[in-house]
Amino acid sequence: MNAPRTIAEYLKQLRAALRGADPALIQDALYDAEEHLRSELAEDPTRSEADMLAHVVGTYGAPEEVADIYRDQEIKIQRALRPPPAPRRRSALGRFFGVAADSRTWGALFYMVLALATGIFYFTWAVTGISLSLGLAVLIIGIPFMVLFLGTVRALSLLEGRIVETMLGVRMPRRPPHPGQAGMSIMQRVGAIFTDGHTWTTLFYMMLMLPLGIIYFVITVTLISLSLGFMSIPVLKGLNQADIFIWDCGIPSWLCHEGNWASAIVMCAIGVILLFATLHLVRGLGALHGAIAKGLLVPSAGREA
Repeated sequence: MNAPRTIAEYLKQLRAALRGADPALIQDALYDAEEHLRSELAEDPTRSEADMLAHVVGTYGAPEEVADIYRDQEIKIQRALRPPPAPRRRSALGRFFGVAADSRTWGALFYMVLALATGIFYFTWAVTGISLSLGLAVLIIGIPFMVLFLGTVRALSLLEGRIVETMLGVRMPRRPPHPGQAGMSIMQRVGAIFTDGHTWTTLFYMMLMLPLGIIYFVITVTLISLSLGFMSIPVLKGLNQADIFIWDCGIPSWLCHEGNWASAIVMCAIGVILLFATLHLVRGLGALHGAIAKGLLVPSAGREA
């Protein structure tokens, strides 16, 4: 491969060298490389890009070398951050009940509950920003306001990416999309924001989070509450018969009788099964949402590698 003579060529070769890597890793590598190259060029503006790159290749590394370094670092970081694996269970019962020992399950459970709050915030921010941008479009401050609003949308996408990676274990970008705006005028840069598909997929994700957050929250809270309610029936029955708590309404009539403990135990067992089934469902929803987040929040430039 020929030595790059411009920053754009260097980034193109780096993207090609990272072909097949995680799109989030590609975005981070492109951003770091461009930021470093721009800073090197800014230190001595009299140098051409070709001269600067000839020097940088000997210090920062050629695109292929940088790609190998990022791949190796990614493996080390993922190993360090990966939670201890849950013990493998061969039996069907072991796999069914072993979901509680998987840290991804509890991260997904917390995310499902948190998604309602984040969904409301994202949706409100997106709708308010779009409404104000359209309303101010006839004024001179309309375009600057919309550019600022879209900038906050990109910043929120990074925040959401950190939440998704922490709770759902899906690798998300840790750097913004690389600028790639060398030699562009201010108007061209503004136009690039509007023509960048990542801007609109991120905005769509923020609006999508409200219905998804409602669905996740309702499913999780309803099933967890129902399972815990079933599991507590023997306890409530015992408290009722011991006259510690007197339940006059709101519970099945058989709970008040001295006998029929078998039904209470059966209901408790159903509650236990429902609880673990809910944990499996939550973990599956977490994996599904991680795929949605990666598809909408990771720029397509990373996928072209």
